[in-house]
Amino acid sequence: MAAKPMRRAVGDEAKGLRREAILAAAKKVFAKKGYHATTIADVAKAAKVSYGSIYWYFDSKDELFHALMDREEQALRDHIAATAAPSDGRGALDGEDMFRRAVRATFEFFEHDRDGVRLLFRDSYALGDRFERHLGSIYERFIADIEDTIVEAQRAGFIVDAPPRMVAFSVAALIGQIAVRRLTTDDGLDASVVADFVVTLVLDGLRPRARGHSPGG
Repeated sequence: MAAKPMRRAVGDEAKGLRREAILAAAKKVFAKKGYHATTIADVAKAAKVSYGSIYWYFDSKDELFHALMDREEQALRDHIAATAAPSDGRGALDGEDMFRRAVRATFEFFEHDRDGVRLLFRDSYALGDRFERHLGSIYERFIADIEDTIVEAQRAGFIVDAPPRMVAFSVAALIGQIAVRRLTTDDGLDASVVADFVVTLVLDGLRPRARGHSPGG
């Protein structure tokens, strides 16, 4: 009797792996061909599964694309959480360090996942209200995560006392626009360099400062 649950668990694991394989293949096809030109047959071919197998996991191309959007959001948030967490035994990070790490982690994620940038920032907005609403909810959660780091930085006195949600929205918009631009424009800069510039821009602004002159001095 004990063998039956084990066989079922193995079956569930295999289904999960197959679903992930389909999503990975779909991501590449959507990014290459665009949503409208992609067919379920294209995805099945890329995933090396039968046409009908796709429908065991997703009812339609729409549902498949929505699942991809959710997958990309979770991957981004997991990456930021793992990268921004202290790993050197120093304990909690100060507000500025947390903010810097979070921005750098975001740019590094986008740098290594350009297909994800195309899906989230380019394609989703062009696919109608349903996809735009979904993207909007993802974007709001992304802003909320940035807002948490802004609040910590404000408490530590590293960021000016301004509405944290507005600051977070401004940072998110800047990150998104730069990430999309870097899809087609090779500026020759490493993601960490771009991230550090964004953080410096947000914290210090564009006004030049004399050497040794502190922002509050």
